[in-house]
Amino acid sequence: MTEARGSAGLNGDTHTRRTQGTPCWVSLMVHGMTTTQEFYGELFGWEFQPGPHQLGPYARALLDGQEVAGIGQLPPDRHLPIAWTPYLASDDVDQTAETVRMCGGTVGVGPLDAAEAGRLAIGSDPSGAVFGIWQVAEHLGTSITGVPGTPAWNELLTFETASVAKFYEAVFGYEEVPVDAADLDYVTLHLDGTPVAGIHGVGTALPRDRGPHWMTYFEVADTDEALRRVTDLGGHTLEPPHDIPHGRVATVADPEGAMFSVIQGPR
Repeated sequence: MTEARGSAGLNGDTHTRRTQGTPCWVSLMVHGMTTTQEFYGELFGWEFQPGPHQLGPYARALLDGQEVAGIGQLPPDRHLPIAWTPYLASDDVDQTAETVRMCGGTVGVGPLDAAEAGRLAIGSDPSGAVFGIWQVAEHLGTSITGVPGTPAWNELLTFETASVAKFYEAVFGYEEVPVDAADLDYVTLHLDGTPVAGIHGVGTALPRDRGPHWMTYFEVADTDEALRRVTDLGGHTLEPPHDIPHGRVATVADPEGAMFSVIQGPR
């Protein structure tokens, strides 16, 4: 996470239509929807209201009445990895899905309509990392950012950046900006000169049981306090708190195992 702070898209931008490729929503599909809502409600102060049910029971998380994320119910017989999934904005989800296929990715769900909210697809890049594609109608996506309890950054953890960054560049038109550091394989994805997401090549440090995956960072007021709350609520810490130029960050998992990071801005 090298340029998360102060970037646009999910930082400082509110309820406006996003440029194609900008992360605009994050969603989590789980088995225990009620208990998961309780976990995130206690951790981030979220409340919930029903959302489109095209993929099963689904609720939108609200913070002070503003939409921030979604949580849905997996069918009992679907044993998929429990993971936060970022949705990237698209002007035409059908065309974007076709481009994903042409560039070596796959499309596992859709494109399909989510009632009057918009049109979506769920795909994966050539390394297997899953992401969503969202074409807005009534639902524009995350409508509040920059405060505790909201998404702050999305970062792809993968084996190496070179090949997979070319995929995202071809599909969404990103400009790649590599980090100039001998011991760090990191590329920031820019749109119109603004950083919107990152790709971190971690090689063999990638968990064998997980593979390449997207990681969502959520803003918190106090990282250490957030970790104590995660533990009290039945989650656990995967990477302890540490300071980076953009603040204090840690990686955790919720009770069903969905990984995410929390970040407290610099003081």
